[in-house]
Amino acid sequence: MAIISRLDRVMADRKISLNELSERVGVSNVNLSKLKTGKVSAIRFSTLNAICRALNCQPGDILEYSSDEEEQ
Repeated sequence: MAIISRLDRVMADRKISLNELSERVGVSNVNLSKLKTGKVSAIRFSTLNAICRALNCQPGDILEYSSDEEEQ
């Protein structure tokens, strides 16, 4: 897939742990960990909204598009 998760970078910039983000967002550590490592195929807008609110960021700070040509 050509969508790359940058959640780990944003979390590091904000100095927030996975546990703290999980509590703020109301999403399990396991699901946030999967999102952080890019092992998900979908994300609910409500979850993305909660993450952006908790991290004070934009969706584009967390998700990045990379064309398939760059992956090869």
